[in-house]
Amino acid sequence: MSQSSAVSRRAFLATSAAALGLPLAAPALAQSRAWAGRAEGLDQLHALLVWRGGAALYEEAFRGPGLDRIANVKSVSKTLVALLTGIAIEQGEIGGVEAPVLPLLGRAPTGDSRDDLTVGDLLSMRGGLVRTSGASYGAWVASDNWLDSALQLDPQARPGGRFIYSTGGWHVLGAALSAATGESLLSLARSGLGDPLGIDVAPWVRDPQGRYLGGNDMGLTPRGLLRIGEMVRQNGGWQGRQVVPQRWIETSWQPRARSPFSGDQYGYGWFLTRFDGAQAAYARGYGGQMLVVVPEREMVIAITSDPMRPARSGGYFGDLRGLVDQIVSDA
Repeated sequence: MSQSSAVSRRAFLATSAAALGLPLAAPALAQSRAWAGRAEGLDQLHALLVWRGGAALYEEAFRGPGLDRIANVKSVSKTLVALLTGIAIEQGEIGGVEAPVLPLLGRAPTGDSRDDLTVGDLLSMRGGLVRTSGASYGAWVASDNWLDSALQLDPQARPGGRFIYSTGGWHVLGAALSAATGESLLSLARSGLGDPLGIDVAPWVRDPQGRYLGGNDMGLTPRGLLRIGEMVRQNGGWQGRQVVPQRWIETSWQPRARSPFSGDQYGYGWFLTRFDGAQAAYARGYGGQMLVVVPEREMVIAITSDPMRPARSGGYFGDLRGLVDQIVSDA
């Protein structure tokens, strides 16, 4: 069936049900809303899932691999690594956000500001390390040792200072998690999130030493991504099990920095903003990957997009923000 035929059929069923005085299902109601058509018109958008109150309001794959096949969520991975860090702290594998990073990696003191680098600094992107994202990303991943390159001498700022968006800092954090737990980042993601939530976590890129990349290129299905957001909305709980400590989520949503690109505040792995006046936290990845949690509206929104095309704040990502704002407003 063609996409236009499917849309016509949905419209016909909705009209027929209304004529018979039958209640419309929530997904059918969502199809009639303006934001559904707006989403369909974004040619970079692959999938859009909207849940409200723990139930599906809208789930549609316009293009791309579909709702149940693995998608590269790009830098949404940073938020997932932050959740894994909270689990490791709760389990006593890491002493807390004030834990110094170099000892976790088994490294000797350097005698400079890197000795002051803490887990919390990396979580809030205030590590001060040299930037390895944007124009610097290609050279960084072409290096022989991503960890050493990210920890190189002459960092850009002192730890705990200004916000510097950099995937390298998250790779350092991922390596510290692996060293502290004795498990690969893939194993931690599967045991900490995948298994309790019943979702697939696919293997992803590894560095020359075999460490999984921290902070980029993780693979989840759109439905799996949505389920993570719903677990977070439920204060870290899922089907009677506490997957992520509630206090960790609360801590993660405390503002600690501000992005110079979007102007939004940043906590531990989450951007903090408002949609339609409601407080919200979101994860963002290159190309237009998003996971949005709006607690006071009981909403979770997951978006996957073409991971090969840019999504700048003044371009496609701005379109997605407008779309999310409209969805939240209409809820």
